Order: sequence, then structure tokens, then C-alpha cells
Amino acid sequence: MNEQIDIWLVGNTGLRNPNRIQDGFKVFAGSPFVGNLHGKDNEIGFMNYLNEKGIIQNEDGKDESGSHARKWRLMFAKNGFIYPQVKKKDGKQEELGPLDDITPFGRSFLKADTYPAVQECYLRAMSVEQFVMPDGIHYFSPLRWLLAIMLELEKRTGTSELSRIEFALWGHTTNPSYSLSDVVDHILDLRKRRAAAPAKRPFDKKEIAERGKSYDKKADNFLDYSDMNMRYLRISGVLQRKGRGLIIVPAKHVLAEKLAKSTASSEPIMEQYKLLCNGAPLPTDNVEVAKSLLDDLIKQMKERHIAFDISDLPLTTPAEINIARQRLENILAQTDEIQYANDQCNQWKEIADYMSLLIKGGGKQVYDEDNAIEVPKDETPAYLEWTLWRAALAIDHMVNKPYEVRGFKLDADFMPVSAAGGGKGDLYCEFNDFTILTEVTMSTSSRQEAMEGEPVRRHVSDAVLKYEKPVYGMFIAVKIDTNTAETFRHGIWYAKGDLKQRLDIVPLTLEQFQKYFVAMFEGKQAKPEHLRDLIVECETKRDILDAPNWKKFIDKVITSKARQCLGYII
Repeated sequence: MNEQIDIWLVGNTGLRNPNRIQDGFKVFAGSPFVGNLHGKDNEIGFMNYLNEKGIIQNEDGKDESGSHARKWRLMFAKNGFIYPQVKKKDGKQEELGPLDDITPFGRSFLKADTYPAVQECYLRAMSVEQFVMPDGIHYFSPLRWLLAIMLELEKRTGTSELSRIEFALWGHTTNPSYSLSDVVDHILDLRKRRAAAPAKRPFDKKEIAERGKSYDKKADNFLDYSDMNMRYLRISGVLQRKGRGLIIVPAKHVLAEKLAKSTASSEPIMEQYKLLCNGAPLPTDNVEVAKSLLDDLIKQMKERHIAFDISDLPLTTPAEINIARQRLENILAQTDEIQYANDQCNQWKEIADYMSLLIKGGGKQVYDEDNAIEVPKDETPAYLEWTLWRAALAIDHMVNKPYEVRGFKLDADFMPVSAAGGGKGDLYCEFNDFTILTEVTMSTSSRQEAMEGEPVRRHVSDAVLKYEKPVYGMFIAVKIDTNTAETFRHGIWYAKGDLKQRLDIVPLTLEQFQKYFVAMFEGKQAKPEHLRDLIVECETKRDILDAPNWKKFIDKVITSKARQCLGYII
């Protein structure tokens, strides 16, 4: 076993959300900085460009060094989207391609228009063995190495599950210079001793201190970097959350087996770069492997009694077989999402806790060492939509499917990938006798009305014309600007042909919604009809009150209705 340990970094500590990389890369591809990302002037210029396009927030120009740009450049290069800088000892830059220019693989990444397609790009990038080994000669892929560990764990225990502390101490601190068998021995020993420990936090702290004796940097890195590394590894689509740790995605198990590798590559880094920049091959590019994955998925779906039909699809080439597999994976994901939706009524306390974090602008709530929830501060818009979607699923009784309600994308763990795009409402909850369209925003300033007043009314107007039943609008924000309330108090919109509509849109703070949401569940009165009645009652005095007093009236109605719900169990 090595004496001196190091921690590998799949991602970048400055880019917490890997799902934003494609957004940033699309902005880069249309910028004057293609081929010009080195040098302080270019770095600062690109950083300001990202700031202008809303990709980053360089508050008050605090970062004058261009470090943000360097972090994005590193991620673009590490994934093969731009040509990385070749060191003199490794070859000539012209052998690979123009520094910082977009690669053929980068062009493919730009065309990836579905989340599975984006995941496949990351998987190809992560499969390349470009991380240098301690000997300075060989290279390895952290993903392939970790899959080897997890599959060996599964062989010994029956599950590939790897906890957060296990990953922190024996996952991202090891590489193929270690014995795979020894690493798994250490993980199982840690697991056994931790299970017997009366208090997990002191136990973990002691283990980190012990392992840290062979680490020459901050011991905090063990856990801090592990969260970031796991986040990046999950975007490959082969791994998903298990508590605060990881597990291999069941539908990708055969693929994981093909990718797992416990030895390092002796190929020169230039060859690895060429693979990376042109799009590294995957096992699924082989017809036999593609067929094997498809057969395994068909078997899983039959075991779960999930109906499917791919009889209309040709299954001759790897591409055709993979299209069929992706269709089945989509059916499987939708089936799992329906099951997830059905369980949300049992998760209402966690949903309310997410609302509390959003009200604070993000943060983390730790229940115990193995269970925690987090709202990253730079992902609050996506988490706000996701949390309100979960709240709607918990209230239940919708006639449309959970994936028809939302406009945003989810990962394999049903966590938000990004906020919904523009052009339509955020959440469409259709019930038997009415529809509730929920619009959300993290904006709290006086710009709120300018940004939300027109699109929210337009979306509700479109829904009124679409559904042959009453449509109610809920506008939810952490804080409601009075000008926004005034716009919705009138609720006037002229549809096509100058059709005048009086729209039913009630502005609620997230805290107000949370108050009523919790009261409904505590009082066992969680019904969509109660939510509709709340909206209707909030509107009763909008014509006789000005906006400030209407906001006060809405607050009184929320308090009164919440007490009524709780009164049922008194």
C-alpha cells in the first residue's frame, strides 16, 4: 500500500454544478474567445463574457484575475471539448490541434440535445485514461477504477453501494497502483467498525485524521472533494445516489462491467488526448456489447412487468440497437418517476425542509452522517421548480403524468439538472375539474414585475385557452414585489383577436405556501381542492384593495386556512 496518498479530482472545485458546463460551452462556442482562452486579457474577457450571459456571477467585479475563466477552460479541456495545452515533453501542439479551439468531440457535445446524449458525452470523456499515476508514466480513468472497486464490493457483499465516508477515504484517494483487493478489504473493515461505533461523527473524524497522516494537504479535502467528485461522476449516467454515497445504475450494470478497469494505461498522454478530442469509443459502439446491454434491460423490464414494444425498430447496427435501448431506458425512467411521484406524500417533511433552505437562499441540512439535503446557492432556481413540483406530487390526484407536469430535466436520482427553459409555464398540474399553473422565481427585486409580469400572464392565458376547465395561477417567490402583486391583482390579458381575459393569479411567498402546505399534511387535509379554494379566497378582495393591502389580505387568508386544516385534528 502506498505511503503517500493523493486525491484525484474528476471535476473542478470552482464549478460545483457540472450540468452547467454545456450552457457555458454553448456561450463559449459563440464567442470571440474560441482559440483564445489563454493570457490574462483573454481570461478576464471571457470571464466578463460569461458574466454578461448569466452563466456566472462575478459580484461587483471581485475576481480581477480571471480565475473563473481558467476553471471553465480546465473543464472544457479535461472533457475534450477544446484542445488542451500539450507539454513539450509530450509532443507538439500541432500534432493534436489548435490550442483552445473546439474539437470534433466538442462539436458533438454542442449537438447533444437530450440529457442521455449529454451523459453519454461525459461518459466517453471520463472513460479516457488521462489522469497521471504516481510513477509519472502511466495514466488511469477515475471512473473505470471506481467501477472496478464497486464491482468487487458487489462480488463480496451483493451490492455495489459505496458510502460517502468510504468513497472519501478509499475511493478518490486510491488509484490502480493500489491492490484492488486491499482497497476493498479496507472499505469492508471501515464499514464493519463504523457499524459498531456508537457515534458516527466522532468515528468518521478519527478515521479521517488517521488517513490524513499520509496526506500532505487539508484533511477537510477528504469530504469536501468527495461530494464534488461524486457529483461529477454521476453525470456519466452509470452511477447514481445511494444516501450520500453512490451505487451503480441497475440499467447500466453490464456497461459498468465493460468499463471497469483496475490497471493503468501505458499509452502516451498524446494518444489519450487524441482519443479524448475525437470522441473516445464506448463498449456500446460494439454490436455484441450493445445487444448484451439491450438484452439485460429487456430482462429487467420483464422482471418488473413493465410493458414495452420495440418491434418496429431495426436491430442491426450498434447505433440502431442503442436507439432501442434508449427507448426502453426512457420507459423505465418514466415508470420509476411515477413510483417516485406516488411516494412524495410520505416525503412532505423533507419537501418542507427544502423550502426552508430555499427561503434562506440555499444551504445544507444534515439529518445525520448518512442523510442530508442541500440546495447549492448557484442552483436555487432549478431547486425551487423541483421542490414545488415535489409538493404538487405530494398533494396528488393529478390526471397528467409527473413528467408532463414539469418542464425541467431530472437526473437518475430525480434531482434537478437545470431550470426549465422559457416559452411555457413552470408546472402544469391538471386535476379532474381544474388546472393549477404554478410559476416560480428566485427574483425578489423591483425587476421581478418586469421579468415575470408579462410571461406569467401569457402562460396562464395560453392555459385558459388550452384546457376546457377553470385554470388558476399561483406565482411563488421568496419575496413578492408590490408591483408584481399589482399586475396580478388586475390580471388583465388580451389574447389573440383582442380577446380580453381576467386571469386568476395569486402571488404567494414561498414561506406562505410552505405554511399552508405543512398545515395540510399535519391536518391530513392535503387535497388539491383545498389549494384551489385557497386561491379563490385570496382573490375575493383583489378588486377593492390596493396591492399592499391585498398582500396583507392574502397573508391573513393563508393563516386562517392553515388553522382550519390543523383544526380538523384538534
